[in-house]
Amino acid sequence: MGFGSSCFFYSMKIEDEIKQPKFKDPFQKAVINLIFTANWLQTKHQDFFKAEGITIQQFNILRILKGQYPKSISATEIKSRMLDKNSDVSRLLDRMVAKKLVVKQVCPNDKRAADVSITEDGLEILTTLEKRQAELDGVLHLSEEDAKTLSDLLDKSRG
Repeated sequence: MGFGSSCFFYSMKIEDEIKQPKFKDPFQKAVINLIFTANWLQTKHQDFFKAEGITIQQFNILRILKGQYPKSISATEIKSRMLDKNSDVSRLLDRMVAKKLVVKQVCPNDKRAADVSITEDGLEILTTLEKRQAELDGVLHLSEEDAKTLSDLLDKSRG
């Protein structure tokens, strides 16, 4: 079955996925299910971005920079906007500079800081990925209403 194919969908319960028939209570089951599903989803994303030679974190940085385009943004500000707050932004940016996806320039106001902007190559990768976005969006096999409900519940769970 292809990445975004919806011809056949088999849903496996968390009990079967991790071979654990019982949970202490519904809260424990929900947390374990959420962790398992987050890891599963991350693997799907890694496979999706691998075709373009980038990582999930690099994609996140490209999206942040596209939102600023044509202006630049500091590495500190990029880190504050990242989905993965534990990312080593300096290392990621150095790799992206080597791939010619971003450029770094010394900040005129603070010589210790760097301003970062997206390159044409970086924008091109985002354009290519946007054409395939439906594949990524369809991986959850949810209706639009279910996706909204799930998003609302996730927001609520972070309280």
